[in-house]
Amino acid sequence: MREFFEGARTLARGLGQWRRTPGAMALGLIPGAVVGLVLGAALVMWGLALPGLVDDWTPFADGWAPAWKGLLRTALGVASFGAAALVVIVSFTAVTLAIGEPFYDRIWRATERSATGAVPDAEYGFWRAVGDSVRLILRGILAAAAAWVVGLIPIVGGPLGFVTGVTLTGWLLADELTSRALSARGLDRRARRAILSANRARALGFGVATQLCFLVPLGAVAVMPAAVAGSTLWTHDALRSASPAGGGSGRRGPAATPTHPALDDASPAGSIDTPSVIEPRHDHEATQPAPPRHRPADPAR
Repeated sequence: MREFFEGARTLARGLGQWRRTPGAMALGLIPGAVVGLVLGAALVMWGLALPGLVDDWTPFADGWAPAWKGLLRTALGVASFGAAALVVIVSFTAVTLAIGEPFYDRIWRATERSATGAVPDAEYGFWRAVGDSVRLILRGILAAAAAWVVGLIPIVGGPLGFVTGVTLTGWLLADELTSRALSARGLDRRARRAILSANRARALGFGVATQLCFLVPLGAVAVMPAAVAGSTLWTHDALRSASPAGGGSGRRGPAATPTHPALDDASPAGSIDTPSVIEPRHDHEATQPAPPRHRPADPAR
């Protein structure tokens, strides 16, 4: 659980980027506001139309007792609205990252500079963002479908569906948000998934915290810049724990090239005119051959 809460704390650390680069973070609000307005209106329309749709889906329950009919249609309506909300959140993240690529690229670069002093050379690119966004939406639909099915379980379906949806979409958000910083370091999709799997609890903590913030009205718009910054800091922590010098329990990286201890204290180039040479020893006792085994040494030798 400590790693889980450490991942959630990374999102709070991303909020600290507002102090360092407020201009870039403020620009990151623009794509989220536009996409959030459109998807939020669609979700409201879905909620208004849902009671009539649920009645149309369950004509067989018209003759049931009012209590059982109401229970069935309420469960179906809650599960359907919850699944739609999950699809909206995942779609919001995917579409916002795609159309806001220049804004979030600026936030990512600012976070890299403030955290490490350098920016990786590999470019993320607009079309890669679009491809990742499409995959995220498709996986989000599957996660929403799973949460919808769980939500239909009588009595406990609502809480179980909520937990299932938040957990699945939290993992998807962590995967998508960290892809920029990991891809910029030359890591392909398989390598990115390996790093996420090696830091599963921390990734879930970051993704679930982001998902819960997105559930708050206007929270997705306000938190999106911090999520981009926090995902960059999460990447730094994960790669540090994976390195041999990181001391973490994560996936071990390539071993560092060993160096001779004498090279650590080497003088600067040009400070020594001639290399040091170790002269061979000419000591008579050192060069005297050893006597044969089981035979005393001859002192006249």
